[in-house]
Amino acid sequence: MAGQGQRTDLEQLPAAELAELARQALSALASRGSQESFAELLAMNAHVGQCLAEAARSLAANGSWSQVADLSGTTRQAAWARWRT
Repeated sequence: MAGQGQRTDLEQLPAAELAELARQALSALASRGSQESFAELLAMNAHVGQCLAEAARSLAANGSWSQVADLSGTTRQAAWARWRT
């Protein structure tokens, strides 16, 4: 399990680099074909949904719901309805 020091290191990475590491980890889990890996991917799927909502609210608070809508390919109203809480 990652320690607190490693988490701080991850937070310093550029977004694109951090996203690539996440993609690599997801691909590695998917290729294992085990029940444990599949269960972890299901849990991560739920976590990603929570993280998307958090990121959308943060972006909206620092910018606007229009920015969230533009990035997600939806209307401002739909973005707000989906991620406001």
